[in-house]
Amino acid sequence: MNFNTKVIHGGQHHESATGSVNVPVFLTSTFAQKSPGIHSGYEYSRAANPTRQALEDSLASIENGARGLAFGSGLAAIDCVLKLLNPGDEIIAVDDLYGGTYRMFTRLFEKYQLKFTFVNFDDVSKISGLITDKTKLIWLETPTNPLMKLVDIKAVTEMVKGKDILVAVDNTFASPYLQLPLDLGADIVMHSATKYLGGHSDVIAGALIAKTAELGEKLHFIQFASGGILGPHDSYLVLRGIKTLALRMQRHSDNGMKVAKYLESHPAVDQVIYPRLESHPQHDLAKRQMKDFGGMVSFTFKSGKKEDSIKFLEKVKVFTLAESLGGVESLANHPALMTHASIPAEKRAELGITDDLVRLSVGIEDAEDLIADLERAFA
Repeated sequence: MNFNTKVIHGGQHHESATGSVNVPVFLTSTFAQKSPGIHSGYEYSRAANPTRQALEDSLASIENGARGLAFGSGLAAIDCVLKLLNPGDEIIAVDDLYGGTYRMFTRLFEKYQLKFTFVNFDDVSKISGLITDKTKLIWLETPTNPLMKLVDIKAVTEMVKGKDILVAVDNTFASPYLQLPLDLGADIVMHSATKYLGGHSDVIAGALIAKTAELGEKLHFIQFASGGILGPHDSYLVLRGIKTLALRMQRHSDNGMKVAKYLESHPAVDQVIYPRLESHPQHDLAKRQMKDFGGMVSFTFKSGKKEDSIKFLEKVKVFTLAESLGGVESLANHPALMTHASIPAEKRAELGITDDLVRLSVGIEDAEDLIADLERAFA
């Protein structure tokens, strides 16, 4: 089954009682049993719910995994992965992380004796020297948020082959339409399903997809025991969003390139960061690893002034100044003051998240209108 068919039919079945083409929203906490312990496969909605199950089956299908799991947020999904570990275990993570992930790692889980090492993955061969017998997880984002750095997933997974180390990939920026980490050797894929999977800025959700059934069962136990599940109505919204994922991602990618090329030619712009541009230092890796390049574009000002970025963001009209990304509408963001404010200023400076950096989530509007809006904001 090809991808455009998978997003509609993958793992899906007509509802058995009525023949409903779409899965109903099962707003129930519990399920009747025929006899104590004898039931139809559903007991209590924290363990499983038919609407959430339909979403989880779809997630597994589109990521080519053995099991999908849906959570109340992307951070709840990350929390579940970290609970696979034990005190004293070590995690190697890409240094250019989403601020919420960095906050969870450093301010929540370090106190439970997990050790995190944040490194640049530009040269994967250098990572092997950081691996110890206590290393149990490598956490990747690719492309990263907000600097669009890429990590060679296949090189990382080959480096740890045969070791008792899981490789997890945050695939939020790419979506499975553009990139399939499990096919490149990863063990776990994570999504903030709030973003491209949901696609309409109307739901908060997270997802995990496990490569093997055994790992999926371990993650499901943690999901059940910790309770960070996604409710049935939100599950329905994400499942509905997935049905148009391929169409939307192609439009996001087309518009992203048009906006990136416009910015690259603008006299006020210093650097444009977008993997499809040949100026991107990992352009060749992007072509190998990704089908297309999505709608996330970051840029800086030649002046280097924070005031110029703030003034620009206050003037956009078609773009909306807001956190988040991946919806049909275009959003503009100031990472240092918004999404990555929880990262210490000195760490942001070290990573290159400067005070004049602007991150755009390019939507599916007409590209001409988006570019005209940017032009007005620069004026």
